[in-house]
Amino acid sequence: MKTEPNSAPLLVPRTFALALLQLYDYPDPRRSGRLIRGYDRAHALRTARMCATVAARLGHQPDRLIPYHIACLLHDLGRSGLDRRLFGRIWSWAKQRGIPTRPREWRAAHPDTPYGRETEAFLALYQDELEAAGIRMDDWAKEQVEMRLGYARRLARRLRVVKPSLKRLGVRWSPWMGLVMLYYYYPEKLNGVSRWVRQLAEVLVACEQFEAYSNRRRGRDYYVRTQETLGEAFAYLEKLQVEGILSETVVNALRALAAEGAFDSLLGEARGVALTSRELRFLRGLAPGVAS
Repeated sequence: MKTEPNSAPLLVPRTFALALLQLYDYPDPRRSGRLIRGYDRAHALRTARMCATVAARLGHQPDRLIPYHIACLLHDLGRSGLDRRLFGRIWSWAKQRGIPTRPREWRAAHPDTPYGRETEAFLALYQDELEAAGIRMDDWAKEQVEMRLGYARRLARRLRVVKPSLKRLGVRWSPWMGLVMLYYYYPEKLNGVSRWVRQLAEVLVACEQFEAYSNRRRGRDYYVRTQETLGEAFAYLEKLQVEGILSETVVNALRALAAEGAFDSLLGEARGVALTSRELRFLRGLAPGVAS
């Protein structure tokens, strides 16, 4: 099956997209005058391209796709200032011990935690153990915890900081754009919203996870992963479908586009190496009626 060139394009000028990605830069609280360059901007760029492609396949029109594309470019804004080494040490430690690392998972395991206080609950339980493991839990380390378990609060703070810059760039921010950015960690915040908002939120989760499962750097830093497989990516999407986070419609649209080759080059970029012939056969095998 022939892949169309640039089959998952940017919907905004590249200079504009790069200006948005600069909003991930964060003043280093430990060194005056130094900026921490936004973590993995390329992940956000690839994810946004995938999201726009899937959303267009589902019938969303340009007047909706452009602001959605912008929200997808900024979907990790709440992790501005991420310290790769420190973030990785904290969450690797947690994962090795089976400790929940996402707000909805934390609430399922600890239902007595007041809503929105997941960071505080995590620190109350584990700060001493982290210190004993050699991880100094100062304010900067606690900020790394907030980037996952307190993501809604941190995203809100970062949006307040960057909204003047968004206005200068001509971006009209709408509340639904923030909601789709929160859906993965806080699906309950979209209860009662319009069906199209929910669907765009699902597309962001599906595409971001699909890219992340091929992203070698992110896999090492976030997930303590040493190998990326497309089969595991789709298995996780199916798990999210069973959990009610993703719909069959969204997963099938992503599968169809992957089978057509729409994401081959983006997945290769995420890996840092072209997909193997075996992986390409796997993707082509996702097409309806084709055995994988």
